[in-house]
Amino acid sequence: MLLMATVMIAAPRCLRAQQRAMPVVGYLGSGPAEPGRVAAFRRGLSETGYIEGQSVAVEYLWAQGQYDRLLVLAADLVRRQVAVIVAAGVPTALAAKRATTTIPIVFTLGVDPVELGLVASLSRPGGNITGVVLLAELAPKRLDLLHELLPATTVIGLLVNPTNPANAEVQERSLRDAARSLGLQLHVLPASSADEIDQAFGKLVELRVGGLVSGEPFITNQRAQIVALAARHAMPAIYAWREFATAGGLMSYGTDLTDASRLAGVYTDEILKGAAPADLPVQQAVKIEFVINLETAKALGLTVPLPLLGRADEVIE
Repeated sequence: MLLMATVMIAAPRCLRAQQRAMPVVGYLGSGPAEPGRVAAFRRGLSETGYIEGQSVAVEYLWAQGQYDRLLVLAADLVRRQVAVIVAAGVPTALAAKRATTTIPIVFTLGVDPVELGLVASLSRPGGNITGVVLLAELAPKRLDLLHELLPATTVIGLLVNPTNPANAEVQERSLRDAARSLGLQLHVLPASSADEIDQAFGKLVELRVGGLVSGEPFITNQRAQIVALAARHAMPAIYAWREFATAGGLMSYGTDLTDASRLAGVYTDEILKGAAPADLPVQQAVKIEFVINLETAKALGLTVPLPLLGRADEVIE
């Protein structure tokens, strides 16, 4: 009886020791939880062996769109001594970089990481950071697609988040050049909170804007509100990611974020196996999706040209 009791006590101790030995990855997101991207990250992580809950633990922290919390959350992951920090988005990557110079960081973001000072070069990142960059210069193409749908529209709106200046600057610069080449007038409106998004739509109506372009991560986190406001104000809009179109938005054109998240999972796996971030070239996620929500187009009284429908990767009816 005494021997059995000893075994029963020792088994939990052994289990706890195994759990302590399991590496922990910190996943830091700027918005609310994104189940699709998390699932894709797990797929990438498991492609060569690491299974969440079996051979690796993942701590998920979400800033819920409050960018001022990111540095605190990143510091918390550093305090926990996680093995790798996965940073989704520009403000998240910048916060992680500020928080540690030693823990490996894998980012996913949509602007040039060299320009941001995150890495020394795409081929040889240096330091403790590498990751996946999305195709950034897609805003002009979104404007082209919207102009093709709305050839008579001459005034276009762009929503930017002033608390994410790096992304806002890229979006505004590229859209202004594209709008000028098409002979369009562009109005840029700041929106960094739910109230400001409401105000921005009121301003869009006041300015007689005929179409909207959007590609900001915070605004993506507010997609339910954005799509509802676009419908209420009969505002045709094109967005950066398919989640908008599946939520009722008119069109989306952008990098497949689930593929980018999967690639981040693959790099996390490689780092857990001993690879140094400095030696892992920054990858580029190149899979692009063009989605049209035909039901929304009909609700707006729009007829989508057949050539445009033919180029769509997905048509929601």
